[in-house]
Amino acid sequence: MTSADDIRRAAAQWTWLPRGSEHAVDGSVMVRYPARFGGGVRVSAFAHPGPPEAAIDAVVAQTRAWGESRVTFWIGESDRPAGLEAELRRRGAVHDDTVTVFALPLDEPWPSAPSAGMTVEVVRTRAQVQDMDAVNVPVWKQAPLDGDALDEELREVVAEWDAGRGFRVLARIDGRPVSTGGATVVDEFVRLWGAATVESARGRGAYRAVLAERLRLARELGATTALVKGRVATSAPILARAGFRSYGEERAWRLELS
Repeated sequence: MTSADDIRRAAAQWTWLPRGSEHAVDGSVMVRYPARFGGGVRVSAFAHPGPPEAAIDAVVAQTRAWGESRVTFWIGESDRPAGLEAELRRRGAVHDDTVTVFALPLDEPWPSAPSAGMTVEVVRTRAQVQDMDAVNVPVWKQAPLDGDALDEELREVVAEWDAGRGFRVLARIDGRPVSTGGATVVDEFVRLWGAATVESARGRGAYRAVLAERLRLARELGATTALVKGRVATSAPILARAGFRSYGEERAWRLELS
């Protein structure tokens, strides 16, 4: 049985380094996002030995060194030092988003019967990557993949699947791509990320179908616990109804540098 402390620790260590990004580690993990994802810097996984002022100063200095003027701080239950959010508010940071950290043991079968007309598939071809991108672009407001970027995305997706490290799935309704989500297996955990459903298909069970297929595949790859960060405004209520248990929150604070 995975302990609550293990789950919170795994959540705190979860960072994403997008292809084409830059990153630095200095008491936190700072990532400079590529223009395709809107640019800016995002920082998380704080384990800074000094006061909050010093921790934030280090992030601001790196952000300026990269030539960026916007930085988003993700602060969770396990981040140190204490007082980071209070110091960010003092500096004029704006609360931007909140996610709930959820976990679910995978020792019970998950009901996985999609709604009528809905299918769910593993993404492994160029055409599927294009369809996946057609979902992600409007939901995440990001630039579309094309040319070399599309081929590189395909190589990455296939390599993760072939190595048993992770996968993407895509849901369709009557053949139309409507929802997608990714998964990465790290030790006993499967990290569920990037779930997106086009607005016209919401409320029809697509998110739940994508979730069910990821849980099924993760069990096959040996994961014992699912870990997911659900946005309070969207997926968190669905995850709670599905039986996921909450292990705290992470809050995003956006700071614009003058």
